[in-house]
Amino acid sequence: MRALGIILIVIGIAMFIFSGISFNTEENIIDAGPIQVNKTKENEVNWPNYAGGISVAAGIILLVGGRKNKN
Repeated sequence: MRALGIILIVIGIAMFIFSGISFNTEENIIDAGPIQVNKTKENEVNWPNYAGGISVAAGIILLVGGRKNKN
């Protein structure tokens, strides 16, 4: 449980620092023998800021809860 809590905290902090990711995809528009026309499209995946806070809070709860169970 402790490892999962630490992972959630690290992911939550990363979600605060990076508000999303972007990546490019290439789409084939025309494919007529030796002639090809491609289009590059930029895609974004964004997440809300509170998602990072929820992740950090869940990680802290797991860390604290894991310590109570061991005692």
